[in-house]
Amino acid sequence: MKLYKLLAIALILAFVATSALAIEGGNSRKGKYLFKKSCKACHSEGAEGGNVTPLSKTMSQWDRMFKKAKHDPKAWEGLSEKDLLDINQFLYDHASDSDQPETCG
Repeated sequence: MKLYKLLAIALILAFVATSALAIEGGNSRKGKYLFKKSCKACHSEGAEGGNVTPLSKTMSQWDRMFKKAKHDPKAWEGLSEKDLLDINQFLYDHASDSDQPETCG
């Protein structure tokens, strides 16, 4: 019985934590639009930055890239913090280890 209570509490905490992250996250649909508009010029087949799609990294790798700003800052000029959050959300939601991996057509 104790095990079931602990399991129930763990599930509730996991649900609350993931719900909080989703609320603070960006808009994946807008992120896809912004990725195509702002990123694909340099990150497509044969381009300077190489072909990059959401499948290029795992969810945690995308989060680390955006949190540690592992990118040329000049490339992000003109994008707001909200825009970057939206792009990160799109890439995270469709990363190689996500439930809905995507290449971003």
